[in-house]
This record gives sequence, C-alpha cells and structure tokens, in this order.
Amino acid sequence: GMSFFFLILETRCYLSGKMFTFPQQTNTAHVRLNTTREDFSAVTVCLRSFTDLSRNHVLFSLATPSAANDFLLFKRAAANQIEISARNVGALFDGQEYTLNTWLSVCATWDSTSGLGQLWLNGKPSSRKFTSTGSNIRGRAIITLGQEQDSHGGGFDANQSLVGMISDVHMWDYVLSNCEIHRYMDNLNFTPGNVLNWRALDFQIRGRVLLEEKQAICY
Repeated sequence: GMSFFFLILETRCYLSGKMFTFPQQTNTAHVRLNTTREDFSAVTVCLRSFTDLSRNHVLFSLATPSAANDFLLFKRAAANQIEISARNVGALFDGQEYTLNTWLSVCATWDSTSGLGQLWLNGKPSSRKFTSTGSNIRGRAIITLGQEQDSHGGGFDANQSLVGMISDVHMWDYVLSNCEIHRYMDNLNFTPGNVLNWRALDFQIRGRVLLEEKQAICY
C-alpha cells in the first residue's frame, strides 16, 4: 500500500519540466499512455512537439479495437498540412505554420455531435472541419506517442514514427474553450487534462525513448 502511494506521488511531480526524447527512426520505440476511460463523446488533446522531420510523422495516436485511428494527430509530408482523424475519418488542415527545429504547441478538438474537428497551432485556430459524427470513441483505448497505430496497440511503421521530442501532453473528454486553449499555449495556469494529465501521467516507455529535462533557453 505505502510503496504504491509513494510511486503515485513521485509520478505526480515527475514530468513537470520533462520531455520524452525519441532519438531515432524505428518501428518499435514509443510511449504508451494509459487511461481507464472507454467512452468519449468529445476530445481535446494538447501537446508540445519538436522535430526536424519533413516526412509524414505521428504526434498522437489513440486506437480502440474497432478503429485504429479513433483519434489521430498526424503531420503530413506536404508542407504545412496536419491531419486530425476521429473514428477513422480524417480532415486535413492546410496552411499550418509547422516550423521545424522549434517547440510547437498543438491542440486538436473533436466532438461527436457536430462531427467537427479543429486544430490549434501556436495559438492560431484553424478552419472547423467535418470528420465523423453520430458515434463515440468507445472501447479499450491504447494511446501511443512516437508511433502510429495501424492496429490496436501495433502495426507500427518506421516511416510514420516521430524523431524528436514531446512534452506537456494533456487530454480532456470535452472540447476545451478558446480561452483555456490559449492559457495552455501561453504557459499560463490552465485546467489540466481529466483523461491524460502530464503532471500525473500513467505511462510505459518501450524501446529507445528517454525521459529528460526539457532544455531551457538561457540568455
């Protein structure tokens, strides 16, 4: 009992100021994020990422037994194109200032009632685009960083892997308000994710992924 309690405490403050580093292209290295939640009528995911990849690469992959791309955030090789998929249906967001070799703040929202997805990049909202409506994300969710799932928990392709860093991952079971998204992006106090919370993340590292201190900019 006590040792488990201390482990939880340690995890709670563990990832503040930390990042996951994915240092090489593989079809194995990833972080699995754990949630017990099995039913989502809406989703917001926010994260910060850093990469020099110009090819396709994954930012966030949530699969259930019924849909490998139940919620997917994916950078397309085409410059400035990012895709959000919900319930296996994707929408492309173009003209995104996806700058290489710098930290980007990315949020993606979707709700099943309207079927609309929206992307936020560095404080700028995208057009609102239709993906999938009428059914929830349902079933045991497997969430991966660093690899894109083409099956429930697997089907990884090295050419879709992330090489770079990820930090500050949060997920909510509702569409975050514009103000809350801005608060996240501006590093202000914001309501942490009620599904995934970077400050109390339940995760496993598989393969060559490092948990490191986020490098501060020194002047």
